[in-house]
Amino acid sequence: MRAPIGDFDHATPAPDCLDELTGPVADAVRRWSGTVPADEILYVETDPRWADTAVFVEHYGRDLLERSANCVVVVGKRGSETTLAACVVLSTTRVDVNGVVRRQLGARKASFAPMDTATGETGMEYGGITPIGLPADWPVLVDSAVVDLPYVLVGSGRRRGKLLVPGKAFAHLPGAVVLEGLGQVLGAA
Repeated sequence: MRAPIGDFDHATPAPDCLDELTGPVADAVRRWSGTVPADEILYVETDPRWADTAVFVEHYGRDLLERSANCVVVVGKRGSETTLAACVVLSTTRVDVNGVVRRQLGARKASFAPMDTATGETGMEYGGITPIGLPADWPVLVDSAVVDLPYVLVGSGRRRGKLLVPGKAFAHLPGAVVLEGLGQVLGAA
């Protein structure tokens, strides 16, 4: 199958390649009940040596720069209470951790989760974390610009491989909250 974005040799519907995904992601695809059919979520194999964004888009297609999203794990703290959440923003932006995230989580302090926490709690590889298959009780904060795209490239749970997901599917993930301004343009104050 031809990928709807990027220059990939082959795209496979995620339900047809569950063995390429980490356990939590494969389980989420098996149980998928979103408004977008699971077979519209596509898996593409990628080389982890080309993970750096500049090299990645040079190899897999310049159009991906504006159609890729990052999923990062954040931790919000208020007193002794700690909340883990995921944030999904376009790769051309950065997560507004101290503004939008902190307010949304009702936290006094918010920061990026340590790598050990992010990988340990998600069961995914660092650099490949995806919002599909996260713990059910986590808030998944999604920038509205991600939802507006026809297809978005995001991690697959592993460093080798990516998922191509219809943007509107992110709004229907368990715990999803779509927010304006979650992703701030890089270099903007």
